[in-house]
Amino acid sequence: MKFFSANIEDLRTLYTETLQKALDMEQKIVDALPTMIEKSTDPQLASAFRNHLEQTKGHVTKVQSILRRATGEASASTCKVISSLVTEAEDGIKDAKDTGIRDITLISSGQQVEHHEIAVYGTLRTWAGILNQRDDAAVLESILKEEEAADKLLTQIAGHVNLEAAA
Repeated sequence: MKFFSANIEDLRTLYTETLQKALDMEQKIVDALPTMIEKSTDPQLASAFRNHLEQTKGHVTKVQSILRRATGEASASTCKVISSLVTEAEDGIKDAKDTGIRDITLISSGQQVEHHEIAVYGTLRTWAGILNQRDDAAVLESILKEEEAADKLLTQIAGHVNLEAAA
């Protein structure tokens, strides 16, 4: 529960606040992915998570750069959504004793995170365009495309992982 409002009065302030949450989101994903890699038993899934970890580290750097240009600093603000999704993923990993079911749980958790990121970056890209921040919009578009590709890859991997777990 918040005791004090962030006092968001205009789109530029909302844009900056959302960028700060995006930074926190990416930092939390960087922290969560090593466990997801470790707990994956499907080699293709583990590889996808490893590759996305490297991309996510790049996203942290890109969002920090945008924030520095916008505010002079790269400070994060808590993203409650990603905190909840990470907690759900951790619970799913603990609860799934069967490795096939755990892989399905990891894919599901990963896609939930990707869908949130897609929503965040799509919104930020649109706002950057409205605010005439063309460089920001291009960077945010590139991040968005990587998140969409990660989601598509998880869908492809789920095709065989789901069938193997159901067998």
